[in-house]
Amino acid sequence: MNIAADSWLQRFQTLLEGGHTATGDELDAGAQLVVTDQDGTESFRASLARHWRIDDEDGHTIWVRPILASYREDDGTTAFNLSLARRRALSWTNAVLDGDGLVFHLRSGETANVQPATDAELAELRRWDAFYFTTLAQEEAEALDELADDSWHGRFA
Repeated sequence: MNIAADSWLQRFQTLLEGGHTATGDELDAGAQLVVTDQDGTESFRASLARHWRIDDEDGHTIWVRPILASYREDDGTTAFNLSLARRRALSWTNAVLDGDGLVFHLRSGETANVQPATDAELAELRRWDAFYFTTLAQEEAEALDELADDSWHGRFA
């Protein structure tokens, strides 16, 4: 079933922003992305950063940031290689509500499932949140939020 734009968008926003939390604290919940090939084989899995945007020129492309490449700094804090945790586009033909999640049928023929983050992906999202909210300078966080560039230059590159 195809769904109205506001339905998929509301579900997507709720998932990424942690609005589905059982504790009342939005940082206790978030989203993960699971991509499967046309034959159903899982090809990608990662938690998603809380920022996203719809492409300015294509309403069926949404920009997200899969969270990859965490590492430990010498002081024991977690950091991320922002050259690897770069923006990705989900260019889709239709979106379907699916249980607690959302399924995008991608133009590439793959399927992207955006669902509540669990287990390792939820743990990685919590590390990302700590990094994002406590380590990044305001201008670095704002640059990430824009989802405008494919490359990262500067700290954590």
